[in-house]
Amino acid sequence: METKSARPNWDRYFLDLCEAVAKRATCDRGRSGCVIVKDKRIMTTGYVGAPAGLPHCDEVGHDMRKVFNSNGEVTQHCVRTLHAEQNAIIQAARFGIPLEGATLFCKMTPCRTCAMMIINAGIKRVVCERRYHADADTIEMFKQAGIELNIMNHEVEKYDKQ
Repeated sequence: METKSARPNWDRYFLDLCEAVAKRATCDRGRSGCVIVKDKRIMTTGYVGAPAGLPHCDEVGHDMRKVFNSNGEVTQHCVRTLHAEQNAIIQAARFGIPLEGATLFCKMTPCRTCAMMIINAGIKRVVCERRYHADADTIEMFKQAGIELNIMNHEVEKYDKQ
């Protein structure tokens, strides 16, 4: 007799799709994907990668820069690529897909810049797998903007040369 497997809930389903989208990413440091959904329908996806037509990290290496955080910590960031959230929002703009009231699914808490884009795009809910190491501003902005933030696992995402 065949065992019936449990169906994932909608949040888990879309987070799992983020992992599939991330396989297209072209920067191995923050290989992540994003799925934006409205009424349980996929509106757009995005993954970490350089702007169209420009060289990718996988081809020419990373463009690393030091970032001085407000807490005094210095972190390393690759600036060759756009974040998955940015690419998903840009794809929606490029193809005329309204995101008002949508839910964004992503690997980790969005960075400050992505958070501002999410707010201005009219996205009302964000679901992420883990925490980003510098997410305090994002959490506060989402609270002020009335955006629901669901973090599935409160561990901080670790990646190379952080």
